Amino acid sequence: MVERALAKSAPTATPHQPAPSTAHCKMVFRAMGRVLRRGRKNEKKSAPEERRLYLEPDYVRACITESELRPLITLPPSIELNEWLATHVTTFFGHVNLQYSAISEFCTAETCPLMTACNVQYFWQDERGKKVKCTGPQYVDYVMSCIQTTITDESVFPTKYGRDFPNSFEAVVRKFFRLLYHVIAHIYWCHFRETVCLDLHGHLNSVFSHFVCFAREFNLLEPKEAAGLDDLVEALCNARIARNHGKER
Repeated sequence: MVERALAKSAPTATPHQPAPSTAHCKMVFRAMGRVLRRGRKNEKKSAPEERRLYLEPDYVRACITESELRPLITLPPSIELNEWLATHVTTFFGHVNLQYSAISEFCTAETCPLMTACNVQYFWQDERGKKVKCTGPQYVDYVMSCIQTTITDESVFPTKYGRDFPNSFEAVVRKFFRLLYHVIAHIYWCHFRETVCLDLHGHLNSVFSHFVCFAREFNLLEPKEAAGLDDLVEALCNARIARNHGKER
């Protein structure tokens, strides 16, 4: 709990706030983004093919680390499950938030009038359970604000010694993994080209690989919910196997 307490007291990037390491890159690609957005309006028929750019072998192989994921996701014997889940969902939230913030200026009400990914439209659900149609940036803002508010709530994510996690904690974590998956899928499906232009696709692949492996280890995503990027998951796994095989030779 000490590590999470320190993380919560540190400055956190807010939704749509550019990551410092990519701010200068975003300035360079601002003009390019306008061209890309105009081009999409006249290329509606080829959009699905463009959005599968993430399956191209050169892009699939891109990653920032070749470390084995198994030691990173396996629950250590001395750590409580809820603490392990809390630490990781907080970390993944930070990674996805930064990844999205780097391309957020390309995700606007004009370019993304609906929150879509993998031929699916996502609706936000308000406090009364009513589905709300959102633009891409609106939906992501709701996701990030919801998670940020909750992970800083001591009654849900306790950091003080002696305080227990609520009985509903695993349900909260599953909800957050589902929402973060929507954001990741939207980046791959609608903004992968910009991600490549910013040379951040290796980071995205690494975050997604870790995210999916952890979710599968602890059953945090319904298979049907995450089916949209199954082809990418398989491609990333095969690429990792090929890299490891190359090391052994």
